Amino acid sequence: MAKRGGFPGGGMPGNMANLMKQAQRMQRQMEESQKELEAKEFTAKSGGGAVEVTVTGKKEITKVKLSQEVVDPDDIEMLEDLVTAAANEALRMADEANAEIMGKMTGGLGLGGGMPF
Repeated sequence: MAKRGGFPGGGMPGNMANLMKQAQRMQRQMEESQKELEAKEFTAKSGGGAVEVTVTGKKEITKVKLSQEVVDPDDIEMLEDLVTAAANEALRMADEANAEIMGKMTGGLGLGGGMPF
């Protein structure tokens, strides 16, 4: 009596094994790309360069640089706005780099432009 169901020889069919290998390779590539991104720094300026903020790919602020002319004790609010603007721009740059990496990794999967996470 012939066995029904399952795979001959008890293993995965060739296409499934290849798919698993591709998935493992993609996972390694994603991990490597994520490590590279986390090591990168993104710097943005505001106020014509008077305020400079640097963030990592992990979205951690590592440096805030202020020029003397932007430090006005009578106008702290302007300085706060400039720091906020530079920090948000640097974070946006880090997000764009991350989206680019994810797009490269998931673009060939036919998932409509990326994975939903």
